Parts: sequence; structure tokens; C-alpha cells
Amino acid sequence: MPNDIEIHLDEKEISSEQGLRGTIIIKYEERFDSVVINSQIENSNDIFRYILINGRKINHPYARIPLFKDDIGDKKEIEFIAVTSHIPVSDSSTGKFRTSIIQENKEIASALAYVKIIK
Repeated sequence: MPNDIEIHLDEKEISSEQGLRGTIIIKYEERFDSVVINSQIENSNDIFRYILINGRKINHPYARIPLFKDDIGDKKEIEFIAVTSHIPVSDSSTGKFRTSIIQENKEIASALAYVKIIK
């Protein structure tokens, strides 16, 4: 269903090692197992690493982070901060964040957000 999940990034443009704040809004009212955040930097093998989820410091050096329903609880918003050490080859690169709601290994809903990474 459209708009069951949204992702918003606080910045439209960042530089290397700058923290990027994001918010995921869950509007899905049915049962689900987890929310997954994936990130990638187009035309690159570099990634974002997650350093904060809902005010809790973490060190998750992978592009994908699953957030299980038991950990989320009844919260309808998930806040995160991600950082990359990527330095664009040209003037800029595009970072993409995709969040999904997962139920029984099936994707129920997803949303995308983009950020420009500058030198």
C-alpha cells in the first residue's frame, strides 16, 4: 500500500564524514516482523555506516540494518544517523536510502530517499 512507510533525510547535500540524520515514519497498522534500512552510493562500493538509532549509539558498519519489531516496540518513528567516508570521483555522488517493512520474509511496503554527496 502506498505511504505505509516514509523516509526523510534532514539534508539534501552532505560531505564525507558528515552525519546524515534521517527519520522513518511507520504508518502500517498491521502486524510486521521488522523494518530494514538499506543504503548505497551509486557507482561506488562505498557505504554508509549507522552510528545512532533512536538516540542509542551503535557501530553498524554495514549498508543494511534490520530493526526488529520487538526492538521497535510501538514506536511509529525511527530516527537514525548515518555517515560515509566516500569521496566522490567527480563533483558529487548520489546516496540512496531505502526502507522496507518486512512480514514473514515478504516486503510489505518501501520508500526511497536520496542525498547528494559532495567533495
